[in-house]
Amino acid sequence: MIIASGRSHRHVGATADALLRDLKKAGIKTPRVEGRQNGDWVLVDIADIIVHLFRPEVREFYNLEKMWMLPVAPEQELSTKGDSK
Repeated sequence: MIIASGRSHRHVGATADALLRDLKKAGIKTPRVEGRQNGDWVLVDIADIIVHLFRPEVREFYNLEKMWMLPVAPEQELSTKGDSK
């Protein structure tokens, strides 16, 4: 899985278009694409690879990176909240 950001709707759309052109040149002719018209979040499914292109606000909202975060131990959670026990 690849997660990337663009600065605006136009930047996300242009990045998706460039990726699709490069995939076609590489011989990958049938990637599935979702969200290309909107430009907030474009998903490109290339079978073994999924590419997510987000506007920064949308990327922050969905926070896909949290899927790979390790759970925080209770004692670590307390120390990150500033408790001084």
